[in-house]
Amino acid sequence: MRIIAGRWRGHRLTTPGGQRTRPTTDRVREAWMSVLQNDLPGARVLDLFAGSGALGLEALSRGAAHATFVEKAASPLKALEANIRRLRPESVEVVKEDAMRYVRRLEPDAFDIVVADPPYDEGHATALAELFLERGFARILAVEHRTGESLDHVEGARTRRYGDTSLTFVIRES
Repeated sequence: MRIIAGRWRGHRLTTPGGQRTRPTTDRVREAWMSVLQNDLPGARVLDLFAGSGALGLEALSRGAAHATFVEKAASPLKALEANIRRLRPESVEVVKEDAMRYVRRLEPDAFDIVVADPPYDEGHATALAELFLERGFARILAVEHRTGESLDHVEGARTRRYGDTSLTFVIRES
């Protein structure tokens, strides 16, 4: 896996070993960032279920001002920390905590953009989208989920499908 565009374009990322982590493919990450590209410069980004940090690091590479990474598992945290040491971004925070617990404590407008790649088939994508509408902790939520987990019931959701993977974007009106 590598950074696709921006100042770190082409840099390879360390990924966690094992079967539990499902990295976002370059193709899906590129589609994800193309939707967010105009909102990234200067943005405060929250990367939930961060894994190796590929999404938040891609956002930083493309001009985001700050990224907070939330991950609780040891192997992904090691990969994330290695990637941060290698790229040396200016403004990052790493939080070792359950992502859903973390987001429940956020104040309105705590971040500009939230990117999330939760484990499939555990209902996290739906719960996160509903919490986003209820709490307003960012202006934009972008969440990856299995195509079978429909977020069509979420007000304002726009979903793009890439085979078994879907990306849903929810933009909160100011």
